[in-house]
Amino acid sequence: MPADPRTRYPRPPFRGQTQKFPGLSEKMIPRPDYGEETYKGSGKLAGLAALITGGDSGIGRAVALAFAREGADVAISYLETEADDARDIGEQIKAEGRNCLLLPGDIRDGAHCREMISRTVETFGRLDILVNNAAFQKARAKLEEISDEEWKRHFSTNTDALFHLTKAALPHLQAGASIINTSSVNLKTAPELLVPYSMTKAAIANFTSSMAQQLAGRGIRVNAVMPGPIWTPFIATGMPEEEQEHLGSDVPLGRPGQPAELAGAYVYFADPLNSYTTGALLAVNGGVPMI
Repeated sequence: MPADPRTRYPRPPFRGQTQKFPGLSEKMIPRPDYGEETYKGSGKLAGLAALITGGDSGIGRAVALAFAREGADVAISYLETEADDARDIGEQIKAEGRNCLLLPGDIRDGAHCREMISRTVETFGRLDILVNNAAFQKARAKLEEISDEEWKRHFSTNTDALFHLTKAALPHLQAGASIINTSSVNLKTAPELLVPYSMTKAAIANFTSSMAQQLAGRGIRVNAVMPGPIWTPFIATGMPEEEQEHLGSDVPLGRPGQPAELAGAYVYFADPLNSYTTGALLAVNGGVPMI
């Protein structure tokens, strides 16, 4: 019998917790579910190669594991401070019989983005799926509290890197390839605490729409997932503890989502069988109306 979506995972209240960005999964209480025990693959991505930014933890980690179980080789981009998480998911991917390439570094650096693409193609001999997922988020109650550096970091991580990676990847993407971006429901319901973050996520949605049209003539699909409140290290690094306590309580399902619950959305967009889907923005948000 299917699990009740209201009670399948922990519900608020949660204990407030703080980590320094980018945060580690092992320090989260409760630990996020990445699908280790739940996601079952069926060969949807057999023989393909994917690059996932932020693939060491959070949503990206669940996507990396799902892609591997669907038969893809996976390259993972992450910050050097996340090396423990990256090594862990790397071993899981290899245990699935797939190849894994670990790419430490800061995606704010355009040269590093280009090197990541080159190394992925050199290692796997191809690139079929690009997942622009890594992001920076910091909640601030007032605009005056946001430093120039913090403002720029939101855009250099969330949007500039997306530009550099997509541009570098295009010469290697053949007809049938897929680009998947992580936007957010915040593009329509922007919280007052997340001004620059919400701006970048709206930009990503528009980038997705524009590029889907631009690349349709080349047979390359471009789509985006719009997560709602998801239980990841992002919560501990970018949200005040008092806000964490009731995370997800205002969602119809009454709780935050888990990374494992989003993996299927990325697999759907990556699956070559879904070749008529491009320019789509898919909300995975526990039932919050988006109309």
